[in-house]
Amino acid sequence: MNINNFFREPVSEHTNLLVSISNQLYKGKSKYQEIIVAELLEYGRALILDNLIQLSENDEAYYHESLVHPALFSHENPKEILILGGGDGCAARECLKHNPKEIILVDIDEEVINVSKSYLSNINMNSLEDNRVKVVVEDGIKFVERIDKKYDCIVIDLTDPFGSPIGKKLYSKEFYGIIKRRLKENGIMVTQAGTAFYYYEVYNQVLQNVKQSFLIVREYNVWIPSFGYACCFIIASDSIDPLNISRETIEKRINDRNVKTKFYTPKVHEALFRISLTKKLNKN
Repeated sequence: MNINNFFREPVSEHTNLLVSISNQLYKGKSKYQEIIVAELLEYGRALILDNLIQLSENDEAYYHESLVHPALFSHENPKEILILGGGDGCAARECLKHNPKEIILVDIDEEVINVSKSYLSNINMNSLEDNRVKVVVEDGIKFVERIDKKYDCIVIDLTDPFGSPIGKKLYSKEFYGIIKRRLKENGIMVTQAGTAFYYYEVYNQVLQNVKQSFLIVREYNVWIPSFGYACCFIIASDSIDPLNISRETIEKRINDRNVKTKFYTPKVHEALFRISLTKKLNKN
């Protein structure tokens, strides 16, 4: 088999994932990053930014449902939602299932948004065209610094803290302090935080930054095949503890909101917060 039919994704400094490509649909470069949309064997259509797979259609539900639903189902009534990043539209797709009044999606890269509208509409279900979703092209930090509005939930869907330089500043303790001020009294935030297994020091710094701003901080992780690692997530709030939301409460909220999912269930919610890969193991 010709090696040119493969895409090599760097999982870590010393580990790579080799993925077969059947067709490249788009390749371009924005002001911030290289953007590729390709059909990958086994994974389906994928969005790739700076050589890192951001989503693939055959496993993206593991990521986006895990990012959105543990936080939003922990909230009693998430009507006003802010998404930072998420220009591919899949986090917005999941947030829309909760019947919000308004979603503000802020992404710095307009080209990612446009490419996602053109090439990923069957995956994001045209969420970026939904009239409940207001798309703002702006630096996420500048946006949260200039606004006064507070939200029920803030979903932070960025490139990894060890990945593209454009996302790194949105994992700082100063940034999380601003995020706290943009949440309502009973608000909750969630961020993806890369992989603790390969980048423990980076992950732990992000975790400590979150803990400096919030009283309740919970970690969980989910294996994402196309990423080649278990992706870590951090939920934070001053009033809501997702670990203490009962299975019965989650079931009722799922039924009341009529949410359909592929991966997330009340049992999954319960299990996520009881399994951790964030402790660094001793090398033997």
